[in-house]
Amino acid sequence: MLDMPRLGSGIPLVARGRELRRLRSAVEAAVAGRASAVLLAGDAGVGKTRMTEEVGSIASDLGALALTGRCLDAGETGLPYLPIAEALAAVRERAAARPALGRLFPEIALPARPDPGRVASGMAIPVVGPRYEQDIGQLQLFDAVHGLLTDLTEQTPVLLVLEDLHWADASTRSLLSFLLSRLRSQRLLILGTYRGDDLHRRHPLRPLLAELVRLPQVERIDLAPFGTADARTFVTALAEDRLSERVLREVAGRSEGNAFFAEELLAAYSASDDTGIPATLVDVLLARVERLSPTAQTVVRVASVAGRRVPDARLRAVAELDETELDAALREAVAHHVLVPADGDVYMFRHALMREAVYGDLLPGERVRLHASYARQLADSGMRGTAAELAHHSMESHALPAALAASVSAAWEAERLGAPAESLEHVERALKLWDAVPPEQRPDDVDEKNLLQHASWVAGMSGDPERAIAFAKSAVRAADTPVAPERAAKLRRRLAQSFYAVDGREGDALDSIEQAWELVADRPPSPDKAWVLAAYATILRGLRRNADSRERAEHAVAVARQVGAGGPEADALTTLAILAEADGHAEESRERLVAAMARAEDVEAITVELRARYSLCVNLYESGRLDEAAEVVDAGVLRAGTTGLTWSTYGLELRVVQVVIRYARGDWDGSEAAAEPPGHKVSSTVSARLAAVGAYVAVGRGRFAEAERLLAELRADWHRDLQIPLATGAVGAELAAWRGRPDKAVEAVRDALDWVARAGEQWVLAGIRIGAVGISAHADQAVAARRAGHAVAESLAEGEKLIGMVRKTAECGSPRTGSLGPEGLAWLARAEAEYTRLVDANDPAAWRVAAAAFDYGAVYEQAVCRRRLAEALLATDDRDGATEALRLADEVATRLGAKPLADAIRKIARRGRISLLESVQVRDEVDPFTPRERAVLGLVAAGRTNRQVGEELFISEKTVSVHLSRIMAKLGASRRAEAVAVAYDRGLLST
Repeated sequence: MLDMPRLGSGIPLVARGRELRRLRSAVEAAVAGRASAVLLAGDAGVGKTRMTEEVGSIASDLGALALTGRCLDAGETGLPYLPIAEALAAVRERAAARPALGRLFPEIALPARPDPGRVASGMAIPVVGPRYEQDIGQLQLFDAVHGLLTDLTEQTPVLLVLEDLHWADASTRSLLSFLLSRLRSQRLLILGTYRGDDLHRRHPLRPLLAELVRLPQVERIDLAPFGTADARTFVTALAEDRLSERVLREVAGRSEGNAFFAEELLAAYSASDDTGIPATLVDVLLARVERLSPTAQTVVRVASVAGRRVPDARLRAVAELDETELDAALREAVAHHVLVPADGDVYMFRHALMREAVYGDLLPGERVRLHASYARQLADSGMRGTAAELAHHSMESHALPAALAASVSAAWEAERLGAPAESLEHVERALKLWDAVPPEQRPDDVDEKNLLQHASWVAGMSGDPERAIAFAKSAVRAADTPVAPERAAKLRRRLAQSFYAVDGREGDALDSIEQAWELVADRPPSPDKAWVLAAYATILRGLRRNADSRERAEHAVAVARQVGAGGPEADALTTLAILAEADGHAEESRERLVAAMARAEDVEAITVELRARYSLCVNLYESGRLDEAAEVVDAGVLRAGTTGLTWSTYGLELRVVQVVIRYARGDWDGSEAAAEPPGHKVSSTVSARLAAVGAYVAVGRGRFAEAERLLAELRADWHRDLQIPLATGAVGAELAAWRGRPDKAVEAVRDALDWVARAGEQWVLAGIRIGAVGISAHADQAVAARRAGHAVAESLAEGEKLIGMVRKTAECGSPRTGSLGPEGLAWLARAEAEYTRLVDANDPAAWRVAAAAFDYGAVYEQAVCRRRLAEALLATDDRDGATEALRLADEVATRLGAKPLADAIRKIARRGRISLLESVQVRDEVDPFTPRERAVLGLVAAGRTNRQVGEELFISEKTVSVHLSRIMAKLGASRRAEAVAVAYDRGLLST
């Protein structure tokens, strides 16, 4: 159970920057004397009130008076002028001079005879009498309200907020029109909100809006629901504690960007694990349906059984209503924004939760009857592509044999369409139904082993390797009954491939593939035998048994060509290409991979093709050819997406490499986009790996709180894949270093390396990078200790261990290309340069080597090295060299939005009195202070109060304050402490 979420204005404003900028501009214009009005439209619950609260805060900060009034849902006979009276109640003492306002405030005398009637609230109602008198009285009131607002704006800017104008009575609408048409030079902004989804065709506000938006001083802003990414951000901000990926995905998805819906759904998840719609939200949603006529409500209920969308013809067949009656009911449902027409003669519910609420309100028998009607209509239509719907309706109407047959068909159909996640859902349903359906009523063309094998396959293709293993194990157990050796081998081969896709299960994969090979080793050549050999070669290569792998791969190619099996042939050719790369023949490997990719494409072996594409892009990346690697990986990710295999084993690998390559090349926006989590449920391993490599940008851009939260969540996933602790360890160390906590950075590196050691891995090449980051943290500790006069022996000793580990890894590691590539060499150079900083040498030559090593395309890491190079050069009085390094680094940091690095670069530039702009020259000796100001600043820095400074300098305390004001103005500081800190940063004070 989750903690209760925060509600209302306590949460950050998410994804409303563009709208808020327009509203801020309107407020600023009003403050400057340019009156205007903004009409803010949006669906119920989308966040209009939250926006008005934010605008009210902006107005208050600018010295404006904020007045707010709200309309109530009381119909056309409701209280007139209620929002105006509520808004002006805060200034009613200013209304006494205007008797016409007695229609709003009872204590003010009316201009004519007393009003004979008052409502229970005490508010006056319009005078009842001849039409002429009513018009005159209304005009007097309008003029009085306008005059009062004008008077107020002469003293202070005014923000008048009128909420929920869709409920406004006729009098309020007329007054609104009067006020907006007379906006001139008052310091006034009128902000009105209304629900766009409540404005049916005959709604009285519609014609008024059409008139108002034509006024030059009136602007309309549509507040749209959140997009997918922003909805996730909002839900994350809404929760008090960490949310599981499942809850985050479900709440963000089901709310469809509606803030109120998200709040209610998250509260429901917090209260229990029940995923139904909370009662409060059901009431809100059904209230709209209950306004419809009985016939229209019936049609909406029938439509809800079909799902979010229902074709017109199918709805007509199931509803069994007269054509004219049905058309009228549909027109009514569309006018009230319950249903909306879509392309292709389809109606859909405006919001998925609306459909859920209506469906949940059906009686059990009514629900079963309607599902059965839809199932009959689908079965009779004979339309292709309807198996999934038929399976659903058959299941819900308890027709189990029909549900089983349709589920099997739907599973094959979804796989052919490139939708493995959906195929998995259908085949799982078929497996659940299998034992419930008598054998004679089961489909003739499939058995349980087929279904289990298919389930394992599509589970792996949709990003759930753990479930793929479970299904494959079940398939192998089911094959204990006598089956052909080839089929038994196929099932064990599938199990081996499932094991191999999960980090740490290589031994299990080897056992399974050896069992598969024993079954077909003495059998005649066949596609199954070729596939077993190809998978055997892949697993052996992963275990670094390269000679055995090459033997199996060559055997696989021979068998595959003998029987014309292109898939296993291409897979074995890919393995041989990777082995050639390991022997140091990178160019030959690339040629072989291109040939393997072409062969896989010829026979539409998509998973093999993706493996070849992945191997090719990694080859190029490891060779330092980042631009070519980016082209290959982008094409590979696109290919995986178009074939529905985005989250398959190599679809995921391509996506992870895409994140890394884009980060290295400086396409940080693209890297973040590629690291977006899947839109459907996948294995925690998949989502964790993607999030781990995506966290680099969050730290690099200074989003420390977000990165810290992500790293805490990922800590529970370290056991899933070795790449997760390696990536998060490096990211965590960089995060701590930018926060000025080298001790925490050291701890992060130590934890990650200890985890790798416990996993039994040795000389993992990623250790070079994380080791370099660790040495940097120890160097930071040593530099701080030396400045403070403390011992540095411990930092030196730990740093010595790390540089030894880095050097040994570079020597003994096993790169894919046979020798350490540009990335590994660059991080080795960075580690050596950081080591010189650790031992108090900070050698510019070492930093030049490191910066040059990253010139293969890793722009951010090169900028980091140039920052350190500048520090080293300044220590040797090489200002020209430092200036060049800082300017190059600053250009990259600015372009990437790397705020922490940019801040560090500018701090060095201030201390070194270096301009980062070539057109600006900084003089060597600049003292912005007078001698007296310098004396005052020095004493303040020493901790003296104004009175003590005055006594020491023989000046008054007031004169000290004057000097301090000038000092702070020159430094751009707002407080004494800030002025001292800035002066130290700029080198204007010495310790």
